[in-house]
Formats: sequence, C-alpha cells, structure tokens
Amino acid sequence: MKYPNLLLDITDRVALLTINRPQTMNSLNPQTLQELTAQIDDLQENPEVRVIVITGAGEKAFVAGGDIATMQPLGPIQAREIARQAQELFNKIEFGAKVVIAAINGYALGGGCELAMACDIRIAAAGAKLGQPEVNLGIIPGWAGTQRLTRLIGKGKAKELMFTGEMVSAEEAQNLGLVNLVVPRSELLQTSLEMARKIAGKSPTAIRFIKDAVDNGVEMDFQRALAYEADLFGLCFATEDQKEGMRAFLEKRPAKWQEQ
Repeated sequence: MKYPNLLLDITDRVALLTINRPQTMNSLNPQTLQELTAQIDDLQENPEVRVIVITGAGEKAFVAGGDIATMQPLGPIQAREIARQAQELFNKIEFGAKVVIAAINGYALGGGCELAMACDIRIAAAGAKLGQPEVNLGIIPGWAGTQRLTRLIGKGKAKELMFTGEMVSAEEAQNLGLVNLVVPRSELLQTSLEMARKIAGKSPTAIRFIKDAVDNGVEMDFQRALAYEADLFGLCFATEDQKEGMRAFLEKRPAKWQEQ
C-alpha cells in the first residue's frame, strides 16, 4: 500500500522510509502520523525487512516538528489524543522487533527530535540541528520528549534544553549521547544504509532479544533486569540461530540465519 506523505524503498532487507513533505519541512500532521503508524506496522510484519532507516525528504529537515498550522486550533481533548497517537507510534518504533535507524539530514525539532529519539540508532549529517523548542510555543514536548530526552542525556541537561528551547548542533548532540554518529551530509544515507545492511546480516533472533533486553531492562531495577537478560540468553538456546551460529563458528564459515 502506498501513502501520499511517505516514500519507501526496500533493498537487501533494508527499508528506507522517507517522510516526504518538504514543503512543510516534513512536519508531522495527523494524516502523516496515521500513515507512519500504518507503514511501521507493515514493515514490522514484513519478513523481507530486517532493518528500517527513516529520513526526511530534501536537504533542510529530517522532521521540523509537528504541523503547527493543524495543531494551533486544537482543544485540550484533541491535543491529548494527538499526543497519545504520536506516543503510540514512537513506541512501535522503539519496542518493535525491527532495528530502526534515524538518518537525520537536517532539522530534527520537537516531534522530529522525539521521532529520532524513538529510533535505536541516530546518525546525523554535519550541520543538522536537534532540539525540543516547544516552550517557545507555550507548550511542552508531548510526544514522549520529556521522557526520552531525559533518559538519553540526563535530567539536568534535558531540563536545560527544554527550558531554553535551544537547538544543539549535531556535534554537540553526539557529545551529549543524543546521536551516535555525525558524518558529512553527502555520506549520511550511505553510512546509514551500510550500518543497516551490517545489522541485517546478523542473527535476527539475537537482534530482537538484544532490543528486548535493553529497552525493557532499562525500565527495571538492576537485579530484575539481570534476571530478564538471563531468561532471554537461555531462550537463545532454543533457537535454530544459536545452533547454526555456534556450528558455523566452529566450522569457520559464515552463518546462514533462519528467515523470520
């Protein structure tokens, strides 16, 4: 199924998903949120896809935020519903089985920064800017920004960025732990897709369990998280991937992983 505000290319088990609203700097209106939700659901269920790369169309923006023109007239009930819709979408990205990489090609502000933070890995082009400037509009980050930013960079710095509404450069974002890697703009997609293909070549079962261990374990106390990790480690030994991976290692050959 095609979606008017999205572009999709699937090659070598990697899905490149482009938010295609360059005329509004790829801002997220309700329709685009609905399309993204449906497309992410499709990709999570698609056995041909192991890794998803999300980027924005054009050279200016990854996603410049929520679409203010559609948000301005909302009442409190509608605004809460939009926030919950976006939070649910971003949870599908963070907690879904597939690895998701954000290729941040420009401004990632407000909802765009929140989308990027929901991804497993963030690769930014030099010159990109990130931030949560909602305070300048008289609102707060409502698409999980107050929670994910704090978990990624710590309480004090997260409060500073949200209180001031200031943007940070890609390089500063890397220093803060907000992005994993900064590359020249011309190399952004190549770097992101190369990493995606590398991950797609690993055991899909192990990748899924690593995601589960990290994303769920970080919300537990340490001892419960250790027990959860041990459970998942044990479950690996009930899979064909474990048998094949260890057999391939001992036989000094590449592993042939099970299709998912």
